[in-house]
Formats: sequence, structure tokens, C-alpha cells
Amino acid sequence: MAARPTSKTSKSSDKVSVICRALRRAVIEQALEPGAKLPEDALGERFGVSRTIARHALGQLAGEGLVELRRNRIAVVATPSWQEARDAFDIRIELERLVVRQLAGKLTKSQIAELNAHVDAEHRARGGTDAVSIRLATEFHILLAHMTNSPILVRYVSEVAYRCCLTLSLYSRPHSSECAISEHRAIIAALAKGDEAKVTELMRHHLDSVANRALVAPVPQRGRDLLDILAPYADAVTGDRVVKLPRAARR
Repeated sequence: MAARPTSKTSKSSDKVSVICRALRRAVIEQALEPGAKLPEDALGERFGVSRTIARHALGQLAGEGLVELRRNRIAVVATPSWQEARDAFDIRIELERLVVRQLAGKLTKSQIAELNAHVDAEHRARGGTDAVSIRLATEFHILLAHMTNSPILVRYVSEVAYRCCLTLSLYSRPHSSECAISEHRAIIAALAKGDEAKVTELMRHHLDSVANRALVAPVPQRGRDLLDILAPYADAVTGDRVVKLPRAARR
């Protein structure tokens, strides 16, 4: 019988999760650009943890493809190539077609209400920054994955969706929140109706359109200080309730 984790181990794991959630959000919202350095000592100072815990968090994010670990323990936000970006979207399309195929006609009324509430949050965010709209749009897809109750789909959809966010922060044109909102509502309607053929095609078209709006033109980096960038994410990551994902999503 496997030994239960000690309270010390559990606390360390919790701290790693907090750092990962904050860094993911900072990347998704494009506060941290591809190529930005992530020094262990600076992260430790920002989150009040040891360099060892910061290193574990960076290792986890590297496994998700959001961070690159280089020589001499230098970590940076990953910079996907254009081909890697296109491949990520192609993989994502197939994964998410599988997700909606599993969910078509099987969602409960409460799940449909939860999805509609999420899209309402996307609607309320119109007029704000593109980065927030992209984050909310991404979380819609991760929420769908959670509704399959498949840990494998949740893991892979989450990881590839986060990688696609990196692509959008590096290559994309201004985000079309109106398109995302209307397309998400159409997906929900097809899922509720149980139209498997239609919803898989809607998902393919939706994600392909997102990918095709990307440009091969890096966004100029702003060169802000890492501690300043992470301050709002470190302070708010555990208290944000704009979009309530299942617990497994908040790793």
C-alpha cells in the first residue's frame, strides 16, 4: 500500500500549483511574452517560496510545453515555431472534435447552463483586452473537456490549448471576441440538440478559423520587469472567480 503524502509534501505541492496557475495565466493573458526569462530566485521572491519549489513549478510547465529549460538552469517562456504552432492547432482540432463527439446529446441541464454562463462571461469581457478574451475562450474549451470526465482528454486538451495560447500571443492578429462568442453558442446549441455531425464540424471550423487568423509576425516585446508582471497574478490567482473551472483544471 502506497504511503500517504506528508503534510509537508502536500504543502509543497500546493505551492507548486499556485505558481503554475499564476504563470499559466500570465502567459495566456500575454503579460509574459515568448522568450521572457523566468529566474528561479525571482519567482521564489515573488511567491515566497524556495528556489527548489520554483524549479519544480518550472519543470511542470516545461512538461506542458509552456516553458523551455535551457542550460545553466535558465528557464524562459517557450517560443513555438510557426510549424509547431500549426501542428498544435491541427492536433487540437482532432482532440476537440473527439470531445464534442462524446458530449453530443449527453450534457445535463446544469452543464448546459454552466457553458452558457461561461459564454456570458466572454460577452461581458468584450471591450477589454484581447488577452482576457483569449483566456476566456480557451477556458471554454477546457471546460468542455472536463465534462467528458476523461482525465486523458482533460490533460491533453488543456496542454494543447495552452500551447495554442502561446501561438496567439506570438503570431495572432487582434482577437475576434464576437466570432468566438457566436461560435461557442452554436457549439452549445448543437451539443444540446445531440447533433454529433454538426457539432464536430462546428468545432473543426471554429478552431481552424482561429488558427487561420494568426500571422507570421512576432509581437514586439515590452521588456517589463518580471516581478511587476507577476504581481497581480500572484495576488489574484487563487481568488479569481470570474470563471469557475472544476478543481482538476486549477492544477
